[in-house]
Amino acid sequence: MTSRRKLLGFGLAASPLAQAMQRASRGRGPLKITKVEPLVIRTPNDGAPPESLIEMPPVGAMTGGVGLWNRLDHSSPSRFKGRTQAVLVRITTNEGIVGWGECHAPSAPRVHKTVISDLFAPVLIGQDAREVEPLWEKLYSTERLRGYATGSYTESLAGVDLALWDILGQYAELPLYRLLGGKYRDRIPTYTGLGGRSVEELKANAAKAIEAGYRAVKMGLSKGSGTSDIARVAAVSEAVKGKGQVLVDSLGAYKLYEATIVGRELDRLGNVGWWEDPLPPDDLEGYPRLADSLDTALCAGEELCNRFQFRQMFATRSVDIINPDLCRAGGITEVRRVAAMAEAHGVLWSPHISTGTALYVAASMHLAAATSNFVISEGGGLLGGPLGNKLLAEPMEWGPGFVRVPEGVGIGVRFDQKALAGVVAG
Repeated sequence: MTSRRKLLGFGLAASPLAQAMQRASRGRGPLKITKVEPLVIRTPNDGAPPESLIEMPPVGAMTGGVGLWNRLDHSSPSRFKGRTQAVLVRITTNEGIVGWGECHAPSAPRVHKTVISDLFAPVLIGQDAREVEPLWEKLYSTERLRGYATGSYTESLAGVDLALWDILGQYAELPLYRLLGGKYRDRIPTYTGLGGRSVEELKANAAKAIEAGYRAVKMGLSKGSGTSDIARVAAVSEAVKGKGQVLVDSLGAYKLYEATIVGRELDRLGNVGWWEDPLPPDDLEGYPRLADSLDTALCAGEELCNRFQFRQMFATRSVDIINPDLCRAGGITEVRRVAAMAEAHGVLWSPHISTGTALYVAASMHLAAATSNFVISEGGGLLGGPLGNKLLAEPMEWGPGFVRVPEGVGIGVRFDQKALAGVVAG
């Protein structure tokens, strides 16, 4: 005989009837948020004091070029002594549905933890978790009039936003891409980073990547080197010609006049898919001038954090491709808006995925699948690292050049709790 406890779905395996009753009861009351928990994660999780991890070139460091190419280095960001850090956000509801999100937080994750626990959580507790976009606007408004609209503030908001979309998907019993309107593709094409000290090593690594299945490889183009590093790009461009393209990333290294000189050399190669971040992100006047002077597609946007910043880039025709970061630029809610704005301006988009977990990748894949102007993604190889599939109860499917969109409800990934405990730092 079926007990009342099992009939109401409290058993370990709820019957189809109990599941149907639970679904039928939904919508009659709010899905209240009862707990918001930010978790700092790190690998390797060796207990080093967080403040001991930051390193940068010394004050006054120069680019090391010849003549006027040797000037103050203005584009080397902080690094973290071989550690990878992030903040996960766990949100619990009164129905027991738990959603997970992630903040891009490589340098000072305790800042994000504090923003979430001290500022966002008091606003969220007791609210209906299904109100994803209204809650986004409420959280964005907490400090908007005090001048906060970017950086750790929107990275923290991104973590909350992803967790709320994850909850909504579980509540609706649908994968995230369904909530976003459906998917254009099952497999998301990805590119890979390319290393090599010598030109021959670069060419060999590029050939291996193409043979493995990648159709695009990305390499750095150094600051302070004038046009000498173009030879390295040219060698890779030739090595993959007819089989793939080379993408070039300069991390905001150049002044406008320098970038114009270097960019014209890239134009001559003819097999450069994009030139990423040739200028600092705050050179808003330089980007449209550079775009007008070059044939090579310009890509930028990983540093931008909201649709208002992107609006200016679109209005001035500054770039051909954008690469916003879901875990930096306000999550699914905001990047979805940015991608739609990009499409209206004839601009393609590519998710930026640098350091983080498999959750980061999965959420990006859902939005990539659900947008028509998506072109290619970063980050597939992350799934093979210590914060990738090793953290999951069931691995995501990926290989050289692709990641398959998760089919589970919500974001579609669930953490292995033992593996997760091993990387939680606070």
